[in-house]
Amino acid sequence: MAAVLGRVFIYGGRGALGAACVAHYKAQNWWVASIDLKANDQADANILVKHDENWIEQEVNVMTQVGTLLNGERIDAVICVAGGWAGGNAASKELVKNADLMWRQSVWSSTIAASIAAQFLKDGGLLTLPGAKPALGPTPGMIGYGMAKAAVHQLTKSLAAENSGLPPNSLAVAILPVTLDTPMNRKWMPNADFSTWTPLEFVAELFLRWSRGEERPPNGSLVHLVTKNYTTDLLLV
Repeated sequence: MAAVLGRVFIYGGRGALGAACVAHYKAQNWWVASIDLKANDQADANILVKHDENWIEQEVNVMTQVGTLLNGERIDAVICVAGGWAGGNAASKELVKNADLMWRQSVWSSTIAASIAAQFLKDGGLLTLPGAKPALGPTPGMIGYGMAKAAVHQLTKSLAAENSGLPPNSLAVAILPVTLDTPMNRKWMPNADFSTWTPLEFVAELFLRWSRGEERPPNGSLVHLVTKNYTTDLLLV
């Protein structure tokens, strides 16, 4: 049996990107735990988030299970790819409902991921959070989404600053994709230009390299993923 080369928690490990990350790390002989509403059978361990719990209850539940799983061990990376999308401008009857949903999906998960990193990450470990390029500016047609992603960007910057609570030499970054090449995106946008969509495998490999300490961007970077003609470049915001 091959030696375990590292340990990683994937927050959102049942989503399209999260599942791709679980599979990629597993293929490279990493121990992988998934945190999500449902279990990922490929993962070595699963922590299930309860949908009806509030933010504090979710954190207590997740942190308790992480501590039990690790039993004194430390981890190399926390990869948070949990999130979702909802539209709506200020006139929408769904404004507050969608904003609440976006906050739960992006900000709750990112903040709990930060707590995991602060308590269990090795010195020099990696924390990645899910940002969004549109949230760098106004998002009038998807106000709740923009608010939540802008909060994730701010969280990333705060975690990279001095006295953030993360272990020494940690790297806190957010990725800012435009469109990820997922089955659901292909289903809902079948006539789109797929050559501008970022492959999930590219993102998973990027995370793996950063987890190994390779080709890391500066701490606190918002990393914009720009894909053209099936080739993805990284732009630091």
